Amino acid sequence: MKILVINAGSSSLKYQLIDMTTESVLAKGLCERIGIDGHLKHSPLVGGKPVFDEDLPLPTHSEAIAAVIEKLTSAEYGVVASMKEIDAVGHRVVHGGEKFASSVLVNDDVMAAIEECIPFAPLHNPANITGINACRKVMGDVPMVAVFDTSFHQTMPGKAFMYAVPYEYYQNDGIRRYGFHGTSHRYVSSRCAELMGKPIEELKIVSCHMGNGSSIAAIDGGKCVDTSMGFTPLVGLPMGTRCGDLDAGVIQFLMNKYGYSIDEMLNILNKKSGVLGVSGVSSDFRDLDNAAAEGNERAQLALDMFHYWVAKVTGSYVAAMNGVDAIVFTAGVGENSKSSRAAISEYFGYLGVTIDPVANSKRGEDIMISTPDSKVKVFVIPTNEELVIARDTRDIVG
Repeated sequence: MKILVINAGSSSLKYQLIDMTTESVLAKGLCERIGIDGHLKHSPLVGGKPVFDEDLPLPTHSEAIAAVIEKLTSAEYGVVASMKEIDAVGHRVVHGGEKFASSVLVNDDVMAAIEECIPFAPLHNPANITGINACRKVMGDVPMVAVFDTSFHQTMPGKAFMYAVPYEYYQNDGIRRYGFHGTSHRYVSSRCAELMGKPIEELKIVSCHMGNGSSIAAIDGGKCVDTSMGFTPLVGLPMGTRCGDLDAGVIQFLMNKYGYSIDEMLNILNKKSGVLGVSGVSSDFRDLDNAAAEGNERAQLALDMFHYWVAKVTGSYVAAMNGVDAIVFTAGVGENSKSSRAAISEYFGYLGVTIDPVANSKRGEDIMISTPDSKVKVFVIPTNEELVIARDTRDIVG
């Protein structure tokens, strides 16, 4: 079975074609600037075919999907003979609300339910819907599956997902913590159990997805029992440009003092805050490392804040689960920054953690970076959200 995995943004579309017999990626690519001038980078990974990396007119997502199919099946750049070899399409959908606790086969009722979740993710769900509709238009009766970022967190108990506001806001408006990065947390926790050689049902794992957007999940017996993001991805850790946890009174104070509208305030909190706002340097942790090494105190402060928050939230989840067997670092910072991993792990001495500096210096592979005698194991596991989507699609369609 060959499955096309689609991750549609408002003006972009990422994709991978995966052969599920071997779970190998046959081709991957990115359509950018959809609706503007258009660009496609298509990379075949089998057959020695060349990379296509050129501007293309992509007025809508339908033209983008058509361009992807054309490249996947072309004589020069293709990896399949025709569309008939593509058995199904798996779509990343950011928000499923309380409607979806697992991945589902797309039909008209599912599309309507995804549309009902637009108020919870106004920037993301419309793009995901556009991508699904474009595929349905171009690919006809090929089965489509929706895989939700939020569904993995639907196992959280009420004590973890509820906000302490009047209960009717939850009943009438769905105000609660939903969590995000669910496919990533699900993949790395499952892979961690494999590496430990134990059933995930017997393990307590803290998964640290650390990138420009960051979240932590407490996973007890394979089920999420808490996570750091909330009603939106704005809260939790300080991130690249997002503020993380913040006293709501600060918002009122700044809006009153500077005359900001709520949209202006949220733009500041989403796009101008986090480590960018603290450092004044960059949202890229590599830039912060370089600036801190040159003596930039604000860059160092931003890094220290991020490391502290990861350690603090991880510690709270150890308490919530009454123990922990493993801690996993993943995503851009988690997979690539040995200095951040080392700094965060220094807080875990109370857990009996010691980091092996040689193992911690490696990147791009599944590896245990704690020493063999560490009571709690620490791993680096590159995330693979596309494979989770492809596996769910296979299981549902198959």
